[in-house]
Amino acid sequence: MARTGSTGRVRTAVAVLALLPLTLGACGGGSGGGGGGSANAASDTLRVLDYYNSDPNATLWNTAIEECGTEVGMKIDRESVPGDTLIQKVLQQSSSRTLPDVLMLDNPDVQQIAASGALAPLDDLGIDSSGVAEGVLKASTYEGKLYGLQPVTNTIALFYNKTVLDAAGVTPPTTWDELKTAAATLTVGDQYGFAMSNVNTYEGTWQFLPFMWSNGGDEKDINTPETAAALQLIKDLLDSGSLSQSSVNWSQADVADQFTAGNAAMMVNGPWNFGTLDAVEGLEYGIVPIPAPTAGGTVVSPFGGEAWTVPNTGDQEKQKKAAELVQCLNNDENEVTISLGTGTVPTKPELAGQVTSQNPNLQTFADQVPDLRARTGELGPEWPDAATKIYTAVQNALVGGMTPQDALAQAQNG
Repeated sequence: MARTGSTGRVRTAVAVLALLPLTLGACGGGSGGGGGGSANAASDTLRVLDYYNSDPNATLWNTAIEECGTEVGMKIDRESVPGDTLIQKVLQQSSSRTLPDVLMLDNPDVQQIAASGALAPLDDLGIDSSGVAEGVLKASTYEGKLYGLQPVTNTIALFYNKTVLDAAGVTPPTTWDELKTAAATLTVGDQYGFAMSNVNTYEGTWQFLPFMWSNGGDEKDINTPETAAALQLIKDLLDSGSLSQSSVNWSQADVADQFTAGNAAMMVNGPWNFGTLDAVEGLEYGIVPIPAPTAGGTVVSPFGGEAWTVPNTGDQEKQKKAAELVQCLNNDENEVTISLGTGTVPTKPELAGQVTSQNPNLQTFADQVPDLRARTGELGPEWPDAATKIYTAVQNALVGGMTPQDALAQAQNG
């Protein structure tokens, strides 16, 4: 799933991590330097830290990590922690100079942790990132250096209830006007035509981004006609009754629950819901891109998923081996295997066919990979400020009685 709520914790961690680079740099260098994350591990062992602690991710990644360890000639000491504790764990390990040799990070967090000096540039360690989508690489690049390599990703699209749309004679919408018309037609009784999360967290921002970006809006300045038009679309859907007022409190999981319960005919959501949807007897659903502003327009969506990094432990020989492990985790075979096992798609577009041929439901998500945009691509470590402004403006327009223009102006300049 896209972990969209961790950025606030990262900002706090980075504020402290910024004080540590000199300490990290003094841990020693070269073979046998004995510094950082390798201090308490044998020279033939790589310590790995991630938050894949539930299946299918836990088992799939453990297998991949162990097999890659064998390939690079190293034993593995893996630790998996709850997702909301990972950054605090990194902070503690940085302070005590016990960073792991390989660290998994949510992709929007990579630039902020790299800015602290806690990560080693992968470019300097011989990592080959060829074939990976440009937007994905941009998320893990800081000041011209690549700090993370991400094998699989996810994004969001428009899910629709095939039975409901067929009965109403509605074709899945491809433009904003078609979305408004379809949503109105499909709003009957207790059933809303459309559902999405507009909650006042980074999750709400994540869901709004495809509408904003596809219309030419930009996070550097949200007080623009392009972003106002995107917000007006959502407000029109809500004001017309096609979108529930409760959407301002719904998480993406809540939206999926509304869809599976038959309370929404269409929803914006991601492939991490396949298990939930497929468990509902009789539910037939389809997936298409989120509607574009006009016919033929390009839909630009954000992407989720995690990148693998090499902490700056000071032990150069260990860091080289850690980089080899990261390279292995991102090989073609692992990308395809992990994608199929977790409902994600490869970050190398050329591998998409190997996945979608076996799971057609992933086609819409795979098609978006070449155009996916990094949330931190333009603002880097300053992205959290923009994300907060965006969800604040959405809330003020939908429930605060403000026009989209006024809500965006206040959020941008407030």
